[in-house]
Formats: sequence, structure tokens, C-alpha cells
Amino acid sequence: MKAVVITEFGSPSVLKIEERTIPSIADNEVLIKVKAAGINRLDVAQRKGNYPVPEGVVADILGLEVSGTIEQVGSNVTEWQVGDDVFALISGGGYAEYVNAPASICIRKPENLSYVEAASLPETVYTVWSNVFDRCRFQSGETFMVHGGTSGIGITAIQLAKLFGAKKIYTTVGSDDKKAFCESLGAIAINYKTDDFADYAKDVDVILDIIGGDYFNKNINILKEDGRLVYINAAKGFKVECNLLKIMTKRLTLTGSTLRSRELPFKEALTQTLKEKFLPLIENGSFKPIIHAIFPLHEADKAHELMESSTHIGKIMLKIE
Repeated sequence: MKAVVITEFGSPSVLKIEERTIPSIADNEVLIKVKAAGINRLDVAQRKGNYPVPEGVVADILGLEVSGTIEQVGSNVTEWQVGDDVFALISGGGYAEYVNAPASICIRKPENLSYVEAASLPETVYTVWSNVFDRCRFQSGETFMVHGGTSGIGITAIQLAKLFGAKKIYTTVGSDDKKAFCESLGAIAINYKTDDFADYAKDVDVILDIIGGDYFNKNINILKEDGRLVYINAAKGFKVECNLLKIMTKRLTLTGSTLRSRELPFKEALTQTLKEKFLPLIENGSFKPIIHAIFPLHEADKAHELMESSTHIGKIMLKIE
């Protein structure tokens, strides 16, 4: 099979197409003939050598989310058949013509989605649901904020918060066109290049942050009593200073998580929840995948260049013919 391989750590140019052996599958796995794969910030970090790959995961082929057709099923797999169309969150290896995945975390592709749209979902939807709804217990009627509103995470979080009854949704963006887009989704968008979000966002119940750094104390200040702040990345820095008294007096919950290294039973439970709570929103058209650009597999380097430019609105995808 053809696969995009990290030939060495560095710029997008280190990504090259190579021939690799089609993965073998375990008894509880399926082999997916990949039709599309998503590009994520974690892929960029891994390409640069800044992200440790979990033990047992292919280290030089990127890709955490795919859609495609099941080509082979393991001996213990009963819920899937060859020819079924699925999408899945995987631990690596998605920038390739074939990838193996646990059968228990595959989700049937809705007929109203293209392969590209389906492959754009897993990383962001699993992350947002796990952190906003499970970890932070977001409830209808609460005020929500997500930083980076036009990222895959941001767009997913805004849509889900609105669909599940947010009273008000704030987000931060880096340009006026991104501001307009987020406002079209129902958010109050603040251009961080011209305004300080802490001057506008008030009495927030739940904040999902990918920025860190000097956003930390501003987040603490705008949270209301019993507010929850969850970190899934920290683009502006992981080390911060905090006033513990504010956390104590406001009874705040400060938490965070990573998803890739979580154990299979956790991902299985989350998959089941998403089948019950999220899939109906896709099937009835309430939730809409937002795709910014689609590249062929051999132009993965260009896809990474676009990702690093931060000019995109929505997901950047690879399509495998």
C-alpha cells in the first residue's frame, strides 16, 4: 500500500509517499480501506518530533481519524462485514491506503455524509464530548466558551454546545472573517488581535481551552462560581502561575485530558455514547461537518503547510483515491 511517511523530524517536506505492507489485523480488529483521513495539530507536533507516540502505535505514519470500507474482519468480529462503510478514531497510521482498527470503536458512516465529511469527525467529536460533556458536565442553560473557534475543535464545540442548549457561547478568533463565521454558527466571537476576550466574556460556566499561557488567569477571572476549565492543549505555554484563592473562593474545577493514549475500554464507552447522542444529530442534519480543504494523499505536505498557516476555517482533509 501507499502511505505518507515521516522520513525525519522537521518541516512538512519530510512527509513522503512510500510503499508499506498492508497491516495485519488481530482477532478483534477490522482492516479499513481508507477513503479519507483528517489532518490534526497533533500530527504536526508528531512530524516535528514534539509528541511521543504511544507504545505499540506505528510511529512514522501519521493519521488519527479515517473513513472507508471494511476490507477484512477478524475472527472474533461479529458486528461488521466486509463492505461496510465506517469511520473511526485510531491511534495512528491513517495517512495510508489501509489501516487496522478495533472493531468496537468503528461507527457506521451515515448515508448523508461523504467519506471526507465522515473522516473529519472522530478526533474533534470524541475530544469535545469527553471533555465538555463528560469531564465538565456541561448542562443546558449554561454559558460556554471555547478558544480557537474556527479550528476543528472550536467548530465542533460551538455546534454541540448550541445543540445541547447553551445559554450563550463565546469564542476567540484571529481575524474578522473567522469572527463572522463563528457568529454565523451562533457564537459571540472576539478577535484576540484587536480585543481582550476577558473584557467581553463574563460569567462563563465551562471553558474549553487549547491556548494556555496568559489565557489561563483570564479564564479563571471570567468563570463564574462552580465554573469548570478544561485543557486539551496549550499552544501558548504549559507553565502558568495561578492564584489558588480564586479557585477556592469560586469553587472552580480545573482539569484536562489527552485522548490518544487512553485505554480501549474508555474509547469503547465513548464510542457507544456518541452512537446514541451524536449520530442522530448527523443523520437529521443538525450538526454539519465544515471542510476547508481537501488534498490528495501525495500532497500531505501541502495540507500540513496549510494547517500551520492557521488561515483555515474548518477541517483539512486527505482524500485517498
